[in-house]
Amino acid sequence: MVGLAFASVIMAVTSPASAQTTAPARYADTQLSDPVREAEAKGLMAQIRCLTCEGQSVADSDADMAGDMRALIRERIEGGESAGQVRQWLIDRYGDQITYDPPMSALSAPLWLAPLALLALGILIARKSFRRRRP
Repeated sequence: MVGLAFASVIMAVTSPASAQTTAPARYADTQLSDPVREAEAKGLMAQIRCLTCEGQSVADSDADMAGDMRALIRERIEGGESAGQVRQWLIDRYGDQITYDPPMSALSAPLWLAPLALLALGILIARKSFRRRRP
């Protein structure tokens, strides 16, 4: 009975250590040897959203998915692609929501134009209300 209790305690203590089933991606936290390419990769990482964490870039996130995205960006840039090409590949693969600065498209146009239309409407309403108050 004591042996069973001891084995249960050992399993409970060591199970969190064995929970990591996959090794982190090669370039997740390793910088590229070329400082220019590394700066290009870091700039792109700051523009790409983490798919699992809300409101964080892949550069700031500690999620496994963000580590994979950092590795993917570094690998593609080291392979000779520009940051723009990698960004476009990510947009093609995951959609416009992957970036903090989505491109203008038919789907995103209302999001870009609605604030301008509301501002113009507010100016018109304010202008009419100020005209009525003058004697």
